[in-house]
Amino acid sequence: MTPASPTDIFIAAVREGLAPLADPERAAGQAAYLKTEEPTLGVRVPDVRRITRAAAKASGFTSADQVADAARALWDGARNREERRAAIGLLLAPVVKRFVGPGVMGLVRHMVVTGAWWDLVDELVRVQLIVRDRDRAGEDARMRAWARDGNMWVRRYAILHQLQAKDATDADLLADVIAPNAADAEFFIRKAIGWALRDYAKTDPEWVRAYLAAHPELSPLSRREAAKHL
Repeated sequence: MTPASPTDIFIAAVREGLAPLADPERAAGQAAYLKTEEPTLGVRVPDVRRITRAAAKASGFTSADQVADAARALWDGARNREERRAAIGLLLAPVVKRFVGPGVMGLVRHMVVTGAWWDLVDELVRVQLIVRDRDRAGEDARMRAWARDGNMWVRRYAILHQLQAKDATDADLLADVIAPNAADAEFFIRKAIGWALRDYAKTDPEWVRAYLAAHPELSPLSRREAAKHL
């Protein structure tokens, strides 16, 4: 008998862990909140993350390709939204962090485009802080390109990709990913701009104040979000 692959072990462990925690009542509320028709189990996000970390540890991953293959297989074959969160969670699991680098960004883009909703895209942004540490210059160039992408969710990802970077935030890069999107009428882009600026304001409020003063073209929504704690 052929031994189970890390992908098979991971997916089986995730599904086995999620099943007993399904809560139909909570699932209905989650689906309404997210405005999604995708099947939802109603498992709490912290529980999904815990199950994912345990499954990743049990799977015995030994390479970046194995991790990417498992994440893609679970994502593309997901039976519910929690499994998609688990696919993202694998890329964030401490036990496989050493395997997560720029090579995973094609998969991340695939997830962003096919996930196409704020909860999944915003969770994927957490991967960028890991990847950026591996190749700062290359990833900065990638995000400048993604900020001009034809897909709105890819642009949102680029705008938000330095969230929680704190002192490691590149303010010039932040301005560069906002610039091609400043006049965008899409709610999720305007909200992302405000959120990115608000997050950086915790580190450098004077820079954000000056940026808002110099860019009157920003939407009222972006400006309100950015200035929320100034």
